Formats: sequence, structure tokens, C-alpha cells
Amino acid sequence: MINLFGSVALLLFGLAQVKDGASRAFGARLRTGLSTGTRNGLRSFMSGFGATVVLQSSTATALMVASFVERELVKPRMAQIVLLGANVGTAVTAWIVATGIEWLSPLVILVGIVLYRSGSTGRRSGGQALVGIGLMLLSLHLLSGATEPMRQSPALAAFIGLLDNAWPVALVFAAGIALISSSSLAAVVLILSLTSTGILSVGLIIVLVLGANLGGAIPPVIASLSAPASVRRVTIANLIVRAVGCLIALPLAGYGAEILEQLPLAPYKLPVDAHLGFNLILAALAWPFSRPLSRLMSKVISQDAEADDGPRFLDPQELSTPVVALASATREVLGVGDLIERMLIRAADAFERNDITKLVEIASLEKRVDSLQQDVKVYLSKLGRSGLSEEDDRRSIVIIDYAINLEHMGDIIEKGLLPQVAKKVSLGLKFSEDGYAELRELFQLTLDNLRIAQSIFVTRDFNLARQLMEVKVEVRRMEKKSSERHLERLRDGRADSLQTSSLHLDILRDLKRINAHIVSVAHPILDESGLLIESRLRHAE
Repeated sequence: MINLFGSVALLLFGLAQVKDGASRAFGARLRTGLSTGTRNGLRSFMSGFGATVVLQSSTATALMVASFVERELVKPRMAQIVLLGANVGTAVTAWIVATGIEWLSPLVILVGIVLYRSGSTGRRSGGQALVGIGLMLLSLHLLSGATEPMRQSPALAAFIGLLDNAWPVALVFAAGIALISSSSLAAVVLILSLTSTGILSVGLIIVLVLGANLGGAIPPVIASLSAPASVRRVTIANLIVRAVGCLIALPLAGYGAEILEQLPLAPYKLPVDAHLGFNLILAALAWPFSRPLSRLMSKVISQDAEADDGPRFLDPQELSTPVVALASATREVLGVGDLIERMLIRAADAFERNDITKLVEIASLEKRVDSLQQDVKVYLSKLGRSGLSEEDDRRSIVIIDYAINLEHMGDIIEKGLLPQVAKKVSLGLKFSEDGYAELRELFQLTLDNLRIAQSIFVTRDFNLARQLMEVKVEVRRMEKKSSERHLERLRDGRADSLQTSSLHLDILRDLKRINAHIVSVAHPILDESGLLIESRLRHAE
């Protein structure tokens, strides 16, 4: 059992290496191909097929194409066809793996290591993918050895006998294996290894393969539970297609077994043959229903309730009472600050977790920031026409200034940080450990400063304002020190620093600019206290 579980673990690790390496080497091209290669059904099918063969993960393909549907880059109907191609891609991969090429694993690993040790990022990523393929092939050899003693196992024979007499239970059992491993390919390979022992009937093989297909469609659904409705429609529709296919095929498994036994197929390859046959038949049958299915999903899963993007606190009737109107404008601008915080958190999460889906909401949030700050300016301009006291007029200017600075922060996040972080994720770029830690620290400090600025804006606390001004110096010092360390790593010839040089410096610059706008909230308070000077130049004596 230790040998068996260890072999399965090696297979899953190899799959992960293939996925990571292929994502870094071909990620940008795969995403471009998926988003642009869906103009018709055939191209959509081939895009899903090709992406899955490269990534070795139909789950990754499903989540990727679902994110494109959310951004309206891919039509929902075409997304369903893409996933039919992805299912066939997984089956073809399993079929190729089962052709008896395990003996190539040492050569594939050797070539992969040679490429991985080269300086080129593309070659390193391709080498990582090749090492993953080699480990997958090696795991097949180990699985074959691990299952050999099971031929004489009475316990396993009894367990298989129970499954053979309860096909629905067998289907659920195989689905559970695929769900736990997050890979229908891994489940099919395990079934393939058990088949070599000769203890599985052909009918049970078909049922277990059906279960692996069903279980492989569940991880994308789980991963998209908190996603927008357009994303959930794609992943749930794919699960429905596979579930309906399994429900139809389960009663027919006995007839399918008779057909397979009459065909000139190698007995030890029956699982991958059944896997490929099922997905080809399912694709052919489900393809014509892709449009009705997309319409059905749009009715079953209703569109997310659209948030009220307009101002919540700017009541025109309060303009006759300046104190109340200024308080309402303050509350509205605080909401704008909360939107900026959400944008920063999403950028920081995408940077740390390499999850491009975290960036999707930033553009819509920035539009709300622009709209609300404009509403605040118009509202306070109307307030000024009625004549304000000197104190109220000064407070009105402070509110407008802070709203404008928040809008500038939103622009920097959308036009600066968003494309930079997206580039890091899509190209699979990795910072040096020191550089990554420096940027993470500056991201967190920026968020902390924004929260302090929100408090200062409301309370006008002098000590907090002074503390924030001192932090500005700290940010400037951190930015300068990080730039210097980065240049030192470049001089040392660090490959990871060379690959991310422009990104590192650009992110530093943008975070510094955001902090400069954050600190501006303290200027009026310190200026009133006479602690600000107009110039930072030192006077010559």
C-alpha cells in the first residue's frame, strides 16, 4: 500500500510539474489562443484540446476559459465546446501515457534537467514540464510494480467483487478518487494499473472510468463557487454534461463491455480506450446542445445582483445645512477609500498567489471610484454656491482634495499595478526571494497607511497625521533601499532578478506614488499647525 500511494503521489507531483512548467513556458500564448481561438465550434474544440494536452489539466482549462466568459472574451456556448475539447484532451493524454513508453522516463528526465539548468526562462520552464512528464512515466512503472502483489490479495479480490455487484457504488468510489486527486487522469491511470492485475471485469472498468470522468468535473465547480454567475454557469454546465453522460452510460456499461471484448483491443489498455471512447461520444452528442445548455444555465443561475454604483450619502436636500452636507460628503469619500483598499488587496493577492482572477474586478472598481469622486466634487460645488463659513469652506476643500487623491491612486493601480502584476502571473515570472519579500512588505505598508489615512480624514488627529508624514520618509527609504539591493542582485548576475528587473522597479515606483497620495491627507492638518515648509531644500548658510 505504501508503494501504491507513493506511486500515486509521484504521479500527482509529476502532473503538477507539467502544469507549472507549461504555464510558465506557454501560459501567455495559451491564454491568447483560448481567448481568440473560439470564433467557431471547431476552433473552440481544438483550443480546449490543445490547452489541456499542454497543461495536463482540464480543471485549469475550465477555470481559464470561464474567466474569459466573465470578461466577455468568449461566448458561453463556445466555452462549453472548449470544455468538450478539454475532456477529449485529457483522454488522449491518458491513452498516450498507456502506450508502454515508461522506459523513456530516464531520458525525458535527463533532457528536462539539462534544459532546467540553462539560463533561459523558456527553457527552464520547458525543462520543468519535461521532468514532470518523466516523473509521470516513472510513476506508471512504479504503479505496475506496486499492484503486482495485489493479484494474490483476497481482501482486494473481495472488495472488487463487492464493487462489481454494485456499479453505482463503484462509480461514486471512482469519482471520489478523481475528486481527491483533482485529476481524472490520475484516477484513470490508477484504474489502468489495477487492470493489469487481471482482477477487474470489463464492465467494472467502464463504470470506474465513468466515475473518474464525473469526479474530474467537480474541482472546477468547487473552485468557482464564489465566482460571478457567468463563471459558475460554465463549470456547472460542464459537470451537468458529464453527469448526464454517466447516467446514460451506466445502464449500458454491460453492452459496452460486450462491444469492447469483441474489438481487437489490448486488455491492459481497456481503461484508456474506454475513457477516450466515452469522451469522444459525449463530445459528439453534447456539441449540438451547447447553445440550449447555455441558455438553460443563464435561467437556472441568475445574474449577480448589480451593485448600486451611485452615491449613497449625497442627499441634495442636505445642501441647505452645510454641516450635515459636509458630513455626508465625508462618508461618501470614506466609501471611495474603501474601494481603493479593495483594489489594493486584490492586486496584492494576485501578486502573492499568482492568481490572475483576483485582478478581474479592479477595472470596474476604478470606474466606480472615478464616478463617485466626480459626484462628490459636483455636490460640494453646489454647496459652495450658498455661501460657506471659512471653516466649512476649508473642510470642503479638504474633502475634494482627498477624493482627487483617491482617484489618482485608482488610476495608478489600474494603469500601473494591474498590468504589471498580470504580466508576472501570465508569464510565470518569479522574483528573487529578497525582492519578493521587499515588495510584499511595501504592499502591506501601503495598505496600513491607507487605513491610517482613512482614520485621519475623519478624526483629523494631529498625532496620526504626524505619524503618517514620518511613514512617508520610511516609504522613500524602503523604495531607495530596495532599488539599490535589486541593482546589487543584477550586478551579481542573479537570473531571477534579471527576468523581473523592470517589473520590480515599476512596482516599487507605483507603490511609492500611491503612498505619496495617501500621505496628502495629513498635509492640511500639519499645515494648520505650521509644521510644513514649502521646500525640502536646505538653505545655504
